[in-house]
Amino acid sequence: MSHDHQHTHDHDHDCDGHSHSGHAHHHSITSNLKVAFFLNLSFTIIEFIGGWFTNSMAIISDAIHDLGDTFAIGSALFLENYSQKGRSNKFSFGYKRFSPLSALINSVILLAGSVIIIIQAVPRLLNPEAVNAQGMLYLAIAGIVFNGAAVFRLKSSGDSVNQRAVMLHLLEDVLGWVAVLVGSIVMIFADLPIIDPILSLCIAVYILWNAFKNLRQVMNIFLQATPENVDIEKVKSALESIDDVQETHDTHLWTMDGNYNILSVHLVIKENMRLSELADLRSEVNHVLKSFRIDHVTIQFEVPGEVCELEKH
Repeated sequence: MSHDHQHTHDHDHDCDGHSHSGHAHHHSITSNLKVAFFLNLSFTIIEFIGGWFTNSMAIISDAIHDLGDTFAIGSALFLENYSQKGRSNKFSFGYKRFSPLSALINSVILLAGSVIIIIQAVPRLLNPEAVNAQGMLYLAIAGIVFNGAAVFRLKSSGDSVNQRAVMLHLLEDVLGWVAVLVGSIVMIFADLPIIDPILSLCIAVYILWNAFKNLRQVMNIFLQATPENVDIEKVKSALESIDDVQETHDTHLWTMDGNYNILSVHLVIKENMRLSELADLRSEVNHVLKSFRIDHVTIQFEVPGEVCELEKH
């Protein structure tokens, strides 16, 4: 009775039978992500060409931002399909870690892109070059239309985590284009070419800030830090407040992708508990942990006075 090792799963994500509505919902998400991906990719190409023709660093900056978003949508699309795969012998927790992996690659692309923008824009601040403000105006209007269409397409269905993240990316793009639009209107009526490098530096700093923020979150996931949305001390207190639990130790809490959280814990319980009582206790533990957004729980029961081998290391 000293080591009753139990694995409990609050939510079974690998049930065999998916409903037809689930398939329809998944198809709707991937179809919307496809439309958003091709809209963004097409416009990113137009932006790079337009930025070169208008001699605008602000347009090139936004093109790099959009390139990052295109990658984000592409990886979200890939992962939306990939996440349907069940667990395997190689990936016993499933494929959820592929999501932060794509976020890591995306952050690195955006960091590199924003550094390139800053290197190019600083000399322009010292020696502003003439830009085609009229061309910038047309591109800004097209940018608002393209990104706006993608946002509405994604908003029309579902609340997939991937989909929400991509929609926020695109919404930020719309705001960036509004800034370019205002800047181009000012430059049409006033000879102020310095507005272009100022805009591009603002966009670059914004990209850098977001990329560093994302990178910090992603690194915390890979380094198996405690999830930001769960307080481990509160989890321990809640478990120790259960009648039959005397103490908790060797508590580990981590996340697969920022949403799917995992807990491993040793519970010291009173001696001579029957198997039926342990089953009831496990159900109570699961019930308590549901409010903490913990999806996968592994419990090891121990009796008072028992020496835990793991505590020696």
